[in-house]
Amino acid sequence: MSFDTLGLDGRILQALAEEGYTTPTPIQAQSIPAILAGRDLLGIAQTGTGKTAAFGLPLLHRLAQGGARPPRGGCRALILSPTRELASQIADSLKAYGRHLGLSVAVVFGGVGYGPQRSALARGIDILVATPGRLQDHLDQGTARLDRVEALVLDEADQMLDKGFWAAIRRILPVLPKQRQTLFFSATMPAEVAKLAHEILRDPVRVEVTPVATTAEKVEQKLILVEQGGKRGVLAELLRADGVGRALVFARTKHGADKVVKNLAADGIAANAIHGNKSQPQRERALAEFRTGTAPVLVATDIAARGIDVDGVTHVIQHDMPDTAEAYVHRIGRTARAGASGIAIALCSPDEREKLWQVEKLIRQEIPREDRRQDVSAPMHRTAGRPDAVKPAGGGRGRPQQQQRRPQQGQAQRRDGHAPKPQARGGDAPQRRPAAVAQPDRKDRSWREADFRDGGSAPAFLRRGR
Repeated sequence: MSFDTLGLDGRILQALAEEGYTTPTPIQAQSIPAILAGRDLLGIAQTGTGKTAAFGLPLLHRLAQGGARPPRGGCRALILSPTRELASQIADSLKAYGRHLGLSVAVVFGGVGYGPQRSALARGIDILVATPGRLQDHLDQGTARLDRVEALVLDEADQMLDKGFWAAIRRILPVLPKQRQTLFFSATMPAEVAKLAHEILRDPVRVEVTPVATTAEKVEQKLILVEQGGKRGVLAELLRADGVGRALVFARTKHGADKVVKNLAADGIAANAIHGNKSQPQRERALAEFRTGTAPVLVATDIAARGIDVDGVTHVIQHDMPDTAEAYVHRIGRTARAGASGIAIALCSPDEREKLWQVEKLIRQEIPREDRRQDVSAPMHRTAGRPDAVKPAGGGRGRPQQQQRRPQQGQAQRRDGHAPKPQARGGDAPQRRPAAVAQPDRKDRSWREADFRDGGSAPAFLRRGR
């Protein structure tokens, strides 16, 4: 199949030819005809398979054929994105695909001033790409209107429904027209996404080109078992190895990302960090230096797991295992894009073994591993039995089980299983704990009448408490 057979506007086909696109990916081939037919769509595909063009091309075709003018203060099509980087890349792609159509594309996200965004909205926009939080700010300020939206796209819908975006999305949806086309695109399908899809999609076409939460086929995966303190040396060694071009390193926290960059600089490796605490100019500069190779190592938190689309990323290295297993799939999807191959390496310390097991359960395979630990006593492999029933050594919700010491013969035992310390009482031997007294059922009120109304004594457990 080629793009020529999909029924797209000739001007779009001309732009695709100029971009070097000839054959649609599976998600594009299945989604574009349904969207051109006006159907709502739920698209599920792993990251890096071309979801942006899957919804962007038919969206541009529809707007170009409609010929309507964008409303002042509003837009004709709205695309919601979870991160600034992804929003910018979607806007850039749409501008490239629609360069011969004369349609306006604008992006709205936080971290920058409101002035230019207000001006763009005031003129009216054909396609608005926005993060939910900043768009909600414009709605609250009265500088944006959404009553003329013809099509709504939620890209990376699973991440959009994370706790940081849920409230804003719920406030945006009611101000949209009920008569519209709605498109969901996501790499995974958790219950929350399925629930929202059921609420707002009308008889949608479901397009699923790959099993949920599978990794890209051309990514060579590897796992290195190492103590937490040894990750710095292993990371530097990996980045100095032959064949490493652009490398994307993932850290779990913002502070951790900055610390990794500091350590790499001390080891003579140029790197930048990108995370939520960085200003927009800092993030753009870091991405620019990453693309040009000035700083070929970019250390990021999961904010960039789905927002960085840079060609030529040869390695993805996970300095820290992700908190959620799904994030592992999105992280390694930053390499092996557009048909290329890539290498994904995860550094896993013994205290991260639970996260490793969850990842392997999700992707339904064991990652090839190399053990560089000094202490190999901590188990890193699941034992026999059902994979989802295995718990870390020691049991008890991941807490190591304490070895119980039995009291010596004739010695009292505390509630925690240890012998009590001797207490001197006028030369007497340590006092033993009194035998437990049977206590009445406190829900049974009959003992109150028997012991108090008739002059009887209170129960033993009340007498001790006087």
